[in-house]
Amino acid sequence: MKKTQWLITGVLTSLVAGTLAGCSQDLPPKPDDTSCSDWDWDDEEGVWQCDDTRSSHYGHFFYGGMFYRSKSALMNSSSYKSYKSSSSFKSGFGSGSKGGFGG
Repeated sequence: MKKTQWLITGVLTSLVAGTLAGCSQDLPPKPDDTSCSDWDWDDEEGVWQCDDTRSSHYGHFFYGGMFYRSKSALMNSSSYKSYKSSSSFKSGFGSGSKGGFGG
């Protein structure tokens, strides 16, 4: 019975590790801006967002070297619109999680 448990554990571990590896993506580097010390990746928009409550940029989105106060300000940026319609956005950054079973 112990060999069977060991085998099942090994198979399940491999499946879980493979699924998690399929979900990961290489993100662009975090912004190198001293006005915010805590950055979170926004999967949906494919940009970094400042999560530093002490920063005057708290909650702002960061794209193309600029801060955007709101999601609508980001969406109205012509360079962001171009990025969002690009193949790199659709196939990686900002396209949500990929991978998993049948993903």
